[in-house]
Amino acid sequence: MPVTAATPADLADLTRLFGAYLHFYEVPRRAEEIEAFLATRLRLGDSHLFIARDGRGQAQGFVQLYPFQSSLALAPAWLLSDLYVDESARRSGVGEALMNAARAHAEASGACGLQLETAKTNLAGQRLYERLGYIRDEQFLTYWLPLRS
Repeated sequence: MPVTAATPADLADLTRLFGAYLHFYEVPRRAEEIEAFLATRLRLGDSHLFIARDGRGQAQGFVQLYPFQSSLALAPAWLLSDLYVDESARRSGVGEALMNAARAHAEASGACGLQLETAKTNLAGQRLYERLGYIRDEQFLTYWLPLRS
């Protein structure tokens, strides 16, 4: 399955997939909000989105990366913020293909690494990440300060 950098032409498919991703994490949003968010990302280029399609061109999943600077490594890195594979395409290599595209992009940009976090209950994702060489952080905890309700 081909994985390509997303363009504005992919917006409708990305919106559908992103809505399903948010549903998975029990964060429902209106399609209009999702589309506006993704359109802004694509327009500003402040994230990198990749989309996977099957041989018929059907969108199967996406991954979204944000650049950041690793203070401990004194080097650029990428946050793998979002990964989603449509239920109908799971366990068929789509997630791995998206993860490999993210890695190739990070390596090509000279990044020192990729960082991600996932729900404690996302066991399938954790197995994939560990199989691909990601190391579970046992040293640091993640905290979040909500600034809006």
